[in-house]
Amino acid sequence: MADRAAIIIAAMKPSDRITGRPRRLIAAIAACLAAHAAAADDLACRVTTEADPRLEELLQADPNDPRIDITSDHGELGRAGDASLSGNVRIRMGQRLLTADRAEIDAEQRSVRLEGTVEYLDPTMHVRGQGGSFAAGAGEFEGAQFELKDRGVRGAARDVRLRGESIIDLEGVRYTACPPGNDDWKLRAEHISIDQQTRIGTGTDVKLEFMGTTILYAPWITFPVGDVRKSGFLFPTIGSGSKTGAQIAVPYYWNIAPNYDATLTTRYYSSRGLRLDPEFRYLTQRSEGIFNTQYLFEDLEDGGSRSLVDLRHVTRLQPTTRLLLDAAHASDDQYFEDFGVGFEGTSITFLDRLAEARHDTTHWSVVGRVQDYQILDPDLADADQPYSILPQVTAIGRWRNFAPGLSATVRGEAANFDRDTGVTGVRVDVEPALEWRGETRASYLAANAAWRATSYSLTDADPGVDESPLRTVPTLSLDTGLVLERTAGTKGNRLQTLEPRALFLYVPYRDQDDLPVFDSGLPDLNLVQLFRTNRYVGADRVGDANQLSVGVTSRLLDAAGGRQFLSATVGQAFYFEDPRVSLPDEPVRDRSTSDLIAELELSAFKNWSARLGYQWNPDLTQSERSEFYLQYRPSSERVVNAGYRFRRDLLEQVDVSAAWPIGDRWRAYGRWVYSLDEEKTLDQFAGFEYSSCCWAFRIVTRRFVSSRTGDTDTSIGLQLELKGLSSVGVDNVAFLREAIRGYSALPSEARP
Repeated sequence: MADRAAIIIAAMKPSDRITGRPRRLIAAIAACLAAHAAAADDLACRVTTEADPRLEELLQADPNDPRIDITSDHGELGRAGDASLSGNVRIRMGQRLLTADRAEIDAEQRSVRLEGTVEYLDPTMHVRGQGGSFAAGAGEFEGAQFELKDRGVRGAARDVRLRGESIIDLEGVRYTACPPGNDDWKLRAEHISIDQQTRIGTGTDVKLEFMGTTILYAPWITFPVGDVRKSGFLFPTIGSGSKTGAQIAVPYYWNIAPNYDATLTTRYYSSRGLRLDPEFRYLTQRSEGIFNTQYLFEDLEDGGSRSLVDLRHVTRLQPTTRLLLDAAHASDDQYFEDFGVGFEGTSITFLDRLAEARHDTTHWSVVGRVQDYQILDPDLADADQPYSILPQVTAIGRWRNFAPGLSATVRGEAANFDRDTGVTGVRVDVEPALEWRGETRASYLAANAAWRATSYSLTDADPGVDESPLRTVPTLSLDTGLVLERTAGTKGNRLQTLEPRALFLYVPYRDQDDLPVFDSGLPDLNLVQLFRTNRYVGADRVGDANQLSVGVTSRLLDAAGGRQFLSATVGQAFYFEDPRVSLPDEPVRDRSTSDLIAELELSAFKNWSARLGYQWNPDLTQSERSEFYLQYRPSSERVVNAGYRFRRDLLEQVDVSAAWPIGDRWRAYGRWVYSLDEEKTLDQFAGFEYSSCCWAFRIVTRRFVSSRTGDTDTSIGLQLELKGLSSVGVDNVAFLREAIRGYSALPSEARP
């Protein structure tokens, strides 16, 4: 009789088969949960069941098989096509299995009634219920308990009803990501309705309970089903700061279109007042960008409204043409000191306003730019303020190997520099160059000749200074290097290199003391700077040179994969003539050599890594700059960093940070940045985390320098994470990843 029953079901209309209703029901339950349980946490804490041999059978089946296979221990078939099945009733549809104790099929009504214990099983879900009935256009599933295997979520619904082809109604719903026997948090809803066509769910009388206490209640909510974006309120964030007081922020997400969205965050500071933070994002075929604003209606402490506007935009007019906008404006110069977090966020001295267009061809790159700044440091001297560039056009042409070993380049620039104080004007700079380069497997030799012409048209120059100066200067260089290799290690599995390099540079002296300084400067000496043909950046100064720069690097590599274990470099320049060109206030050089530069980098030595940079002045027998970083990182959640930074007459700092588990469920974090020359702590924070199978709590307290005068600020961030659902509070995880070098929380399912 089981075979005859299978024929009856197969003869029904496809839309009325048993396959459609259970599948829609289970998919609806999964979609509802997916809106809140995007990922499961703690592999060891996931909801698990014993291996089910039925699942192996389903995994071997074709998921697109349209046939319906029905078996049972007993069955009776009536003349009208009715059927009564009992004992181990199994209805298999592809990779889906529906079982029941009894099943009654009404051929005239085209309905099926399942009785006793009903189960649904597929590769991702297991559902148990106490009977169900299905008819054309409607259905009901009673007392459903479900488990999402790939999300670690379990729950139950008192009653489920199906309306039409796509509407699912669930009554008395509750679910959690906690393992069986643990209901530390659970979500309850009196009613949830899901439209599978629009993929939008609606819930009423929704309660979020934590440790038996309701922490969130919503009489009515809507949410997206699956990965669909949906407008609505997001979880609030909570924190405090000594300058802003206690704060709470409630974000509202607006899904405008598939390629447009906005988030409006209403933020209240107990010491400052109400602030709105709208953010608009867009993505089109050619353009993308983000527009942020912050508006404080009335500062309770300082009075008046305060604001910040920030725009970042990129347009690709064609594959080789790009337009870039990056601009920001603050209402006052104290804005970041009052609302920034961390000394790096409160010490901003100016805001950039940049518009740039770039076009590339086979041989040319042309860039047009206008750039301005908002000065936020009132103590910055007028002479130290940057120039506005209104506008600047730069062109670079390259022709590589147009003849054997020969390449040519042309660099040109025209820029107008403007400022309220001091000399202003237009600068035109052109530099053609020709290079010959020969290479072998272990060596290279490159000869370069360039000629640079720079002219000015100045306004407000000092009396007696030429307002149309012209500087021309040639540059000759000869660069050569070797790459020598040998096997190393007891098993010959290491590769050691020796890479010496030498650069001879000749640039004749030109008197440039009367030339303005629009955008030029002297960068820190390092190995890259040591082998540049101009010791200055910018076109206002071309350093004279008759020197030889030498350096040598040695590396220890994995011979099989090329992984670097050790790199050591040392370099220095030897002057045949004393350099004479200088910037205003630059110390006069009277020495035969440059500072000695050394760098050491150690990595992949078990769990240790280190980096050392050192600059030594042999004439004064003193160090000018040094940096040292040491890291111990046995895993992504266990890391200890120690660092030291020194710049003579500028700074001397110690930086120590760590993130480390202190038990099965506890973790500790911390960082300390201390200025040795000021004898003052610049930034410090400490935090703890408790993490169980289904929830985590983090607290971080931070104290940092928040103003140019040395004032300090203290903040506290709290975060409660309900694993498999969401988090409430400040996103401390993102902050810790940024503040502690090398720290990155493991994916939740990989945690012990």
